[in-house]
Amino acid sequence: MTAIPVTIGRRMLHPAASADRGAPATAAPAVSMGAPLVDMHGRVHRDLRVSLTDRCSLRCTYCMPEQGNEWLARTSILTVDEIVRIARVAAADGITTFRLTGGEPLLRTDIVEVVRRLAAITGPDGAPVEVAMTTNGIRLPELLPALVDAGLHRLNISIDTLRRDRFHVLTRRDRLDDVRAGIAAAQASGLRPLKLNAVAMRNVNEDELVELVEFAIAHDAQMRFIEQMPLDAGHTWERSRMVTQEEILTALSARWTLTPVPGRGGAPAARWVLDGGPHAVGVIASVTAPFCGDCDRLRLTADGQLRNCLFSSTEYDLLPILRTGPSPGGEPVETGIDGMLRSCVHGKLPGHAINDPAFLQPARGMNAIGG
Repeated sequence: MTAIPVTIGRRMLHPAASADRGAPATAAPAVSMGAPLVDMHGRVHRDLRVSLTDRCSLRCTYCMPEQGNEWLARTSILTVDEIVRIARVAAADGITTFRLTGGEPLLRTDIVEVVRRLAAITGPDGAPVEVAMTTNGIRLPELLPALVDAGLHRLNISIDTLRRDRFHVLTRRDRLDDVRAGIAAAQASGLRPLKLNAVAMRNVNEDELVELVEFAIAHDAQMRFIEQMPLDAGHTWERSRMVTQEEILTALSARWTLTPVPGRGGAPAARWVLDGGPHAVGVIASVTAPFCGDCDRLRLTADGQLRNCLFSSTEYDLLPILRTGPSPGGEPVETGIDGMLRSCVHGKLPGHAINDPAFLQPARGMNAIGG
């Protein structure tokens, strides 16, 4: 039996917990559990971004306000058992990569257990899933050995500037040395590919683009620049402050010869080889060069909401399925999870419509959605 979600504003609830709260939304076609997660536009989904917390040790201006944050209720945060239960169903349906995000995922006291249990999951073909993480790196020196031992495969570390004064203003915390120590620990760990992420911002760090790439190369990492997106909790994003992909490439071309790397697939970053290799740089141009047509990602927030797009205004609530047990019809919890995954995929739009005049920024900030 396929779960049929119910619309409550922008949240989709399982009928087991909300049978009388609204009209049924359009359900996904009945498909057997274990079939690939394919949306109405033919995109096969293989990547699930799992947010572990909305809390962070930094307060980056493009993500969250310095004060006055309304944190998710601790009782709503998914437990390790709940995360693993969802992940097992997702893996059976063809998800091969789980990327742990936040907020800051390393603030979870059970982060090593999360990695260990996810890394033990196998897909239908018996192959283990891949577990990756996006982090600010601050706690990596103390935690990375245990994370690697638990089965972590890959790391993305965020660093937007190499200058202490700018870092302090941008993140509202004086933690640049801690981030750099985390990057050094990642370099020593041998986890590859190692990627460093920077949001390119006008009048903030646009004059550091070459310097950031050189820093990444020195740490055997690949630099990836991200166009600033309308995802800040304060809704202060302005297109004029965004540094575009074209501007980024122009700045880098003054230092290196850039050669496009073909075969991007569903990866969010387009890549260019520097001076013939071996080093490369990536650009995630969600605003000026959307890659929605090849998107293979779903998102799970820390409080159990499935999202089919970073910019979606609709969420699919898994908490009632996980915490109220089988549906009135006796449907197993795993079947309900599978049905909600398929409803989420079925409802995915062709693109995010950032460039549409009618675009509305998501109510949640990036820290609450998950990177």
